[in-house]
Amino acid sequence: MNPWKLLFQSRKFWLLILDTCLSLTLYFVGKYAGVAFEDVKLLVLALQPVFLMIIYAIAKEDVAAKEAGILPPVQ
Repeated sequence: MNPWKLLFQSRKFWLLILDTCLSLTLYFVGKYAGVAFEDVKLLVLALQPVFLMIIYAIAKEDVAAKEAGILPPVQ
């Protein structure tokens, strides 16, 4: 199977993209809004671990499914 197709079908990939876009948006809002910088910093620091744990949980779930023979092998 095409690795690019697998990548674009990956829940982990899209969560990573969403996290990156959200973090960059919050960073630039905080940078140019000035007053809101500390609030934006708190939001990024609070949301980052949540995204990482979701990605980790999905990866762990995928490994368990692969070991159980549920997922087809990647070619």
